[in-house]
Amino acid sequence: MPEIAEVRVVANTLKRQILNKKITTVKVLYPNIIMGDTNVFIDTLCGKTIEDVRTCGKWIVFNLAEYSLLSHLRMEGKYFYELSNNEVEKHTHVIISFENGMDLRYNDVRKFGKMLLVKSSDLTKCKELTKLGLEPDDDKLSTGYLLDRFKNKKKPIKTLLLDQSIINGLGNIYANEVLFASKINPFKKGCEITDDEARKIIENSKKIISKSFELGGCTIRSYTSSLGVIGHYQEELKVHGKENGKCPICGNKIKKIKIDGRSTYYCEFCQK
Repeated sequence: MPEIAEVRVVANTLKRQILNKKITTVKVLYPNIIMGDTNVFIDTLCGKTIEDVRTCGKWIVFNLAEYSLLSHLRMEGKYFYELSNNEVEKHTHVIISFENGMDLRYNDVRKFGKMLLVKSSDLTKCKELTKLGLEPDDDKLSTGYLLDRFKNKKKPIKTLLLDQSIINGLGNIYANEVLFASKINPFKKGCEITDDEARKIIENSKKIISKSFELGGCTIRSYTSSLGVIGHYQEELKVHGKENGKCPICGNKIKKIKIDGRSTYYCEFCQK
């Protein structure tokens, strides 16, 4: 699944390609992708111009002046920017055509992705965004903020780092890497996290997300070069996906376990 760094890379790439492009037609081939009335979605988008592309956590936000289009890639969503006369691929579900003869095509093998059109003036009230916590590199993300949200929580810290209402944008890969860099056992209860550990979580989240964004994110399975983007941060991963590999710090084997159904990689010696 694309995480915050990958979504930011996709948004930045899209911005370079479709900024100031005017939409002429919209085709929805799989209506379940759209949250709301499909016909209203199509009619509203037609004639609009892309004025900006940014992100909010794992959501891509296309600014169309009066309206904003929110897009979540979920597990395997991808965007392709290509000629309108190109053959439509099997898993293409939404086609946004521009007056320059190019299409922005949304492709999703699993069909889990979602699109939502809202008035830009209502963005601050949009429940899909208001329920989200702070992003990993938000200046407002403080030890006090984290400790307040971790208190009384008996769930494992790994589970809490994946809670988008606490930290918005961290996914499984980066949660594993952040906990390893912070030397925190993924099973440790949220209510047991210390002030120093909360500080390390914040510091390492910022470092890891920043470095991953710089390297184009992680190209692992579902996140690929759909927009000519190939990430290289997977070469920097210390524990994720490295079951039975050597810990880069102590040399002991990296373990893989499941926590709340999510694959968790860690070093039981460095993360006691």
